[in-house]
Parts: sequence; C-alpha cells; structure tokens
Amino acid sequence: MPKPRLSNPWHLLAFGFGSGLAPKAPGTFGTLAAVPFYLLLLQLSFPLYIVVIVIASLAGIAICGKASRDLGVHDHPGIVWDEFCGFWITMIAAPAGWLWIAVGFALFRLFDIWKPWPISLADKHVDGGIGIMLDDLIAGAYAFLALQGIALLV
Repeated sequence: MPKPRLSNPWHLLAFGFGSGLAPKAPGTFGTLAAVPFYLLLLQLSFPLYIVVIVIASLAGIAICGKASRDLGVHDHPGIVWDEFCGFWITMIAAPAGWLWIAVGFALFRLFDIWKPWPISLADKHVDGGIGIMLDDLIAGAYAFLALQGIALLV
C-alpha cells in the first residue's frame, strides 16, 4: 500500500493528522481523532456548527480525491477525513456528556462498518472524492438518527 507524505497538506488532512496510519482499524482511530475536534466544534453556535460540517464535507471531496489520486489507490484505508465528517454529522445536536460521545462513536462505527443500504451502494458504485466521502456521510446521517432516537427514549 502506498505511503502518504504527511508533509503534504492534502495527505495530512486526508489521513486525519496521522490517525489513519494506525496499522489496524484506521477508520476507528480516525473517528477517535475526530473527537477532540468535535469538542472544539461544540463551542460554536448550532448554525455555525452546521456550516463547518458542510464546508468540511465539501472540502473532503477534494481532500480525499487528491490524496487518493496521489497514492493511486481509490479509498486508501488510511484516508479518514470522511470518518471525521461522518462522526461530526452523527453528533449534530447530541445530548451533552461523554456517554453520548461514546454512544455516537459506537453508532457511527457500526453503520460505517456494517454499511446497510444505501451506504453499501455508495461505497461500491460512486468513485473519486465524492465516493470516498459519501458512504461515511450517509453512515453519519444514520448514526445521527439512531442517536437522536435513543436520546428520545431515555
């Protein structure tokens, strides 16, 4: 598998500041690395939080696409910017507290790994940067709905 150059800003972002270089479960480590950034995002107003997620997701299409082209591998397992954005979507309007962060983390990883329809469809049939991003954005939306549903029930 080709190695990214973290001195390259596209690679640095795509590989989640190095978190995607974990030898096992890079997506899980990438999601874990997204948590401190989520804690920073919590300081924003709700509308600004949404704007940041939209910008990060749109930028992710270019970030992941460029890194993927540079390495000559579609959706290199170490590209985790998509996990960052997917987790941040999961956590939109999440209840406060570490328990909810852990639940959101677990739900996002579940949907990202399980890939129920249409996540699997996007994962298999959409190419380029948008393909890398789309399955995780959908997984984030599913995890968001599940998290909100759980929050309503407890």
